[in-house]
Amino acid sequence: QVQLVESGGGLVQPGGSLRLSCAASGRTFSNYAMGWFRQAPGKERKFVVAVSWRAGGTTYTDSVKGRFTISRDNAKNTVYLQMNSLKPEDTAVYYCAAGSRALGLSVNEYDYWGQGTQVTVSS
Repeated sequence: QVQLVESGGGLVQPGGSLRLSCAASGRTFSNYAMGWFRQAPGKERKFVVAVSWRAGGTTYTDSVKGRFTISRDNAKNTVYLQMNSLKPEDTAVYYCAAGSRALGLSVNEYDYWGQGTQVTVSS
């Protein structure tokens, strides 16, 4: 079992930045690929970015490339999502997830989920 707790969400103006954190506990954190998904009101949960077990590889959805950066610190059992140049369309609840499949792009490829953290981009 892996427990995930996100933090760092909030209200930010367009063009601003936020850094989300996801702290993991339980099974060996470094054995899992980690992903971030987001879900806007009334919409399905969508893939944002993922990082492989030892941070050797990452993949981003097109809409966040060049603006978002994922990183992980296996010593601290934590994965981060640095979000820059935020846009109103980035507004959503952001979820951290852990899965045994490398760089999974779909919800079904992840086994463990956090409770989510709200990100609101508005002036």
